[in-house]
Amino acid sequence: MNSSEDLKQLLRKIDHKSYPAYKETRGAYQFGSYVLSIDHVQGDPFASPSKVSIHIPAKTAAFPLSLYDTKEKRIALQDFLLRQFGRKMDAASLRGQGAGSGKSGLLSVSRCGQEILERSACVLEREHSSLIVRMEVGFPAHGRTICSQVLEEIFFELLPVCIRQTLCCQVYRWETLEQVAHLAEDQQYIREQLKALGLVAFVANGAVLPRETGVSRRPMKDAVPFVSPKSMEITMQLPHYGTISGMAIPKGVTVIIGGGYHGKSTLLKAIEAGVYNHIAGDGREYVITDDTAMKIRAEDGRSIRNVDISMFINHLPNGKDTKAFFTEDASGSTSQAAGMIEAMEAGTRVFLIDEDTSATNFMIRDALMQMVVSPQSEPITPFVDRVRELYEVFGISTVLVAGSSGSYFSRADVVVQMNCYKASDVTQFARELTEQYAGKREALTGSSDKEIKEFGGEGESIGRELLPDFNRCPLGTGASGQRGSRDEDDYHRVKIKTTGRDSIFLDKELIDMRYVEQVADNEQMVTLGHLLWYIQNRLFDGKKTMRQAVEMVYTLLEQEGLGAICEGNTVPGNLALPRKQELYACLNRYRKLRFGGSEESPVMEHQRRINREPGAARSTKQSGYDRGYRGRRGRVQ
Repeated sequence: MNSSEDLKQLLRKIDHKSYPAYKETRGAYQFGSYVLSIDHVQGDPFASPSKVSIHIPAKTAAFPLSLYDTKEKRIALQDFLLRQFGRKMDAASLRGQGAGSGKSGLLSVSRCGQEILERSACVLEREHSSLIVRMEVGFPAHGRTICSQVLEEIFFELLPVCIRQTLCCQVYRWETLEQVAHLAEDQQYIREQLKALGLVAFVANGAVLPRETGVSRRPMKDAVPFVSPKSMEITMQLPHYGTISGMAIPKGVTVIIGGGYHGKSTLLKAIEAGVYNHIAGDGREYVITDDTAMKIRAEDGRSIRNVDISMFINHLPNGKDTKAFFTEDASGSTSQAAGMIEAMEAGTRVFLIDEDTSATNFMIRDALMQMVVSPQSEPITPFVDRVRELYEVFGISTVLVAGSSGSYFSRADVVVQMNCYKASDVTQFARELTEQYAGKREALTGSSDKEIKEFGGEGESIGRELLPDFNRCPLGTGASGQRGSRDEDDYHRVKIKTTGRDSIFLDKELIDMRYVEQVADNEQMVTLGHLLWYIQNRLFDGKKTMRQAVEMVYTLLEQEGLGAICEGNTVPGNLALPRKQELYACLNRYRKLRFGGSEESPVMEHQRRINREPGAARSTKQSGYDRGYRGRRGRVQ
């Protein structure tokens, strides 16, 4: 291994040379108590900054194993160290910026939000007994002429100070580090209690649920703290925090009601975010939700790939098969039906639904409409007629926000009313009104209560014809569905770009993720792009089901870390682990996902035939054939 003095001499040697001479610096250099590794050098000052990593032996960092001997404590400590290092880097970056053209002198590291996520930017490796921090540095230049004096200052003055002041145990008070570990243990304890007590969520008394603004995730100042209704309140004895009380949301069907702007959607948003742990001071650090919970909503225009939506949509006028449904342009109801089946495939145990973002005809169908439009003429079985079955038969609970219809009162186990940001249990009152004003509406499920009880039990079907088919076996890349090339250069030629938390561009193919609302961080989007590319090229082969492929890749991540899905020796420092549910959502929104022997629309078949022709243009515009077909085809409403 080279020494730090070797790097200093090299930087002075290449000063004022052409920018490509920076490539000579790539390698590892011993800086006393740590190793500085220059993993990737940018091509010019305007390109993405160079990738640099810091490797500190565990004995030097000296963090006791008791602070990271479990997964949740390790992730929490990594998150804490990354935040502290990032704050020091901000000050150092200000000194380095303005040192030349483009991104010269820029120092950056992952910026963490309110959630505690596993990231590649900071990793405590027990096996190799080291702490690794990955960052980006803009190698300075004037035009394309190297200005290595500034880089020498960064590597030999600014960076060592940041490392000494943030990445060694002795610079912190023991109580500070202990609090990080204790919070992680308390949050994990609540998650375990959810399962033991038959709950889907816990919202602590005193929690601050509203956010600062619509685009900020920080807590709102002077917000009304949450207080649980007494009838729903439980008390836990946490290992470190001690006694804590709050609202317990049980398994089953929970309906949250209230007037506009009274806080019902805010409560649901907090429950959505509870699938992740949050930092101290967030206000929601003790709002904990079943970590498989999935927000379901309507998504007009999304693609659906070989999904069995027959539980909700059947006997279409055009005779289209809803057990293996394809469309490039789904309606609101169809997209919401597909979203639920896809979430079931992903192992979701809780549906989170807001009436405001749902398709009305998918959610309810009143008695008057039933009389005007007969069941024989309506292909949609509304969710209100499936919500009890989903829990009693499949074990899937629902938390639903409703503000305009009381149709779900008769299906609900619990009804919570939000009034001036205060929660109250109105279950009994809602049941009495339901009995008093019950209409003549008939359920459209075709299953009686007796049939439900006979099948009973979690995970069983009411009838095989209603059990969704999850045996989807996607094909890999390649014109005929063969697995993609294993050539590493092919892998690195793929371009993965993200636009915040809205979309992923995988080789110019857009994957719209705007309505996958539980993606918490842009770095999760980057990771989803890498995961999608890896699964398409390494696992999908027309034989493995989507479930098998996802389980395989998460087993790999558990064993080898986030770098396992990125070929080559350089691990990006901008990856954050998403949940399996978000990976399924990403795969299902990938319009190039293909299945062998499946019936697809003439549009897709025609486009595939064009793409297979030698020398064919890869235009994103529709052909005249496509436009004509799309103008004639029917659309499921």
